[in-house]
Amino acid sequence: MYDGNLHTIATHLQSGIVIETEAPIDNGGNGSKFSPTDLVATALASCMCTVMGIAANARNIELGKMECTVEKIMASNPRRISEIKIKIIIKGLNSYSDHERSILERAALTCPVYESLHPDCIKTVLFIWP
Repeated sequence: MYDGNLHTIATHLQSGIVIETEAPIDNGGNGSKFSPTDLVATALASCMCTVMGIAANARNIELGKMECTVEKIMASNPRRISEIKIKIIIKGLNSYSDHERSILERAALTCPVYESLHPDCIKTVLFIWP
């Protein structure tokens, strides 16, 4: 729902969870909430972590917790996300085999959101393993 003043409200029908967005300051908003493009960048990190978890579960790899930092870089003409930089910090075991890392990284780099973004959108991903 567009609520006016560059503010939207989205309600997840199954759970009732609400997400609100606000236009960024550089685009006339007040920057008080995630912007729609912030959600796109954040969705990429969330999807990558989710599919890493799915891949780990399917192979009995103990993944544990992860933490991500996300940086979104905008371009103009047309205004769009030109790059998303993600750092995924794995906080699980003290060590993972090269094979396990390869499986999990490949899963992340082929997640549905990654595959759905325009090819011109640069996706820079850094995995930090314990």
